[in-house]
Amino acid sequence: MDPLPRDKVPAMPQPFHLALHVDDLDAARSFYGQVLGCTEGRSTDTWVDFDFFGHQISLHLGTPFANSDSGQVGEHKVPMPHFGPVLDLDRFQALAARLRDAGISFIIPPTVRFKGQPGEQWTMFFRDPSGNPIEVKGFVDHETLFAT
Repeated sequence: MDPLPRDKVPAMPQPFHLALHVDDLDAARSFYGQVLGCTEGRSTDTWVDFDFFGHQISLHLGTPFANSDSGQVGEHKVPMPHFGPVLDLDRFQALAARLRDAGISFIIPPTVRFKGQPGEQWTMFFRDPSGNPIEVKGFVDHETLFAT
């Protein structure tokens, strides 16, 4: 099946849902709620939902997925698999400052990637308390997200 032409893709994509295992629900609540600033939704004794930058993330007690620094992007080895939001540059910079203030260790600190090329973007990698790798991207212009 052919992809939709770019002019047929909705300006605001539909929210996605992602469910992950975490090994400590209280630590996850603190990290996603206080550090990342995500709003908590429904929960039980074994899982909790968050509004993850407009998307639904469900964190369930269990063994987090295995990951390794096996992805190659430019000069960097990045953890695979990983996930994360794409933000405008102002929100990206504000989140980066929030993470620094919280003392979060970066795998890759906030940096610009593909400078002066199509798809120029800011990126940062870090892990949640259960070791799940997160990449946050920041774009001056979201229209360049898929630029080649």
